[in-house]
Amino acid sequence: MSGEFLLALDAGTGSCRAVLFAVDGTQVGVAQREWSHAEVPGVPGSQVFDTETNWGLIAECVRQLLAESRVDASSIRALGTTSMREGMVLYDKSGRELWACPNVDSRAGVEATDLVQRGLAETIYRRGGDWVAITAPARLLWIQRHQPDVFEKAEHLTMLADWITQRLTGEFVTDPSIGSSSGMFDLARRSWSADIIDICGMRAEVFPPVLAPGSTAGVLSAAAARATGLRAGTPVIVGGADTQLGLVGIGVVDPGQFTVIGGTFWQHTIGLSEPMIDPKARLRTLCHALPNQWMMEGIGFYCGLSMRWFRDAFCDLEKLEAQRTGVDAYTLMERAAMRVPPGSNDVIAILSNLMTASRWIHASPAFVQFNVGNPANSGRKECIRAIEEAAAYVSYGHLQVIEEVTAGTIDRAVFTGGASKGTLWPRILADVLGLPVSVPRVKESTALGAAMFAGIGAGIYHDVATAARQVVSFDATLEPDSESHDRYLDLYEGWKHVYQAQLGLVEDGLLKPLWRAAGT
Repeated sequence: MSGEFLLALDAGTGSCRAVLFAVDGTQVGVAQREWSHAEVPGVPGSQVFDTETNWGLIAECVRQLLAESRVDASSIRALGTTSMREGMVLYDKSGRELWACPNVDSRAGVEATDLVQRGLAETIYRRGGDWVAITAPARLLWIQRHQPDVFEKAEHLTMLADWITQRLTGEFVTDPSIGSSSGMFDLARRSWSADIIDICGMRAEVFPPVLAPGSTAGVLSAAAARATGLRAGTPVIVGGADTQLGLVGIGVVDPGQFTVIGGTFWQHTIGLSEPMIDPKARLRTLCHALPNQWMMEGIGFYCGLSMRWFRDAFCDLEKLEAQRTGVDAYTLMERAAMRVPPGSNDVIAILSNLMTASRWIHASPAFVQFNVGNPANSGRKECIRAIEEAAAYVSYGHLQVIEEVTAGTIDRAVFTGGASKGTLWPRILADVLGLPVSVPRVKESTALGAAMFAGIGAGIYHDVATAARQVVSFDATLEPDSESHDRYLDLYEGWKHVYQAQLGLVEDGLLKPLWRAAGT
């Protein structure tokens, strides 16, 4: 293909991807690799981000993308990076990775509890906007206690988006959006907090400079060019955190707009013009990738991953049909679920809970209330719809909390990310929320946000607003069905009660949770 292009590299919780865009925002190609994060034997709650293997997977994605799109590497003007939040990497003085974890690593339970008991968790939350459950303070204290040699050798710390940049350029930098997900930021200053660094026993020089998204981090090194097939010297532009860039990629650039980003996790967000903190410590607040803006959010834990689990555990027929016909297995699953009415014929999915940052715990994954006398209407297709309804209930619950904290009323929503590619899930979300739900044309909105900032760094776009006008458009807006919404309001109340009862079995030690945060 001819023309000029922008490349985005995205490290998510469940996969990595390379996505190529034309400068008008058209998605030219995408390559993806799924990955997982192994537990350290004997270290409960631990998950390791394998930097060597995962860098190889990212490089594979880029090489595949270049081959399949037939784009000459020299026509790529710039590339940007993005990733899951909270995941972090420590390096020695030579730049070699010493220690890395993804966002859901929860090994530092004792350290998180200690911070809570000493009142420091509250201090960190009020200053940095997030609880200590899966952020850097408790993890750094864990490393200091359990791996003191790593702690002593650590000369650099970055988040995972910054790690991709470091692999590409050799430079250590961050931006406010991904940097603030560490829990080590002063939100109001949009930079590292000296007080929190001191709490963790760290040195200020370990933390990288904070650059604005759209700034040049460096250029692609010869080693990275050999690994990826890209051209050495290609500008690498500062991107940011996945959710914040996802908002940029759908043109949500003004405060007050409610968005659901449906990936491995579902992020329920609203933009803020000031660093507002939830007084009940349920939601988190982070710096936005946009200048002088912040973002409040609630997380739907594993909402997207739950559908992937069900596909791989129970949908072999759909996977075989997908191989035979080329139709995506998720599309086939939704086609079956479309035959099921709201309420999933009474089947209820117990998966993610509403977020409570100060005590984040989930029930054990389950489906309840099958009718064993009617297998035709109480089986797999009902489970598929129940998974989608459960995710939408979590979205509705977070919408209510956001309206409470901001004292505002939300009258519409935007739905993006992988889950928005479906036909049924956007419909269910609109009906549960009772709001019009708009779905953007480009579903890889996080990658598009990274590409937009890459274009700003390359001089293609003047600023984010200009880029949004040029590249963002929407496929459709779904209006809610009032009858279905009324039905879902009753179902949501029932789901909450059932969920709390199921959670009680976890609290009593009878079942294992879907996930629980450190310190809970």
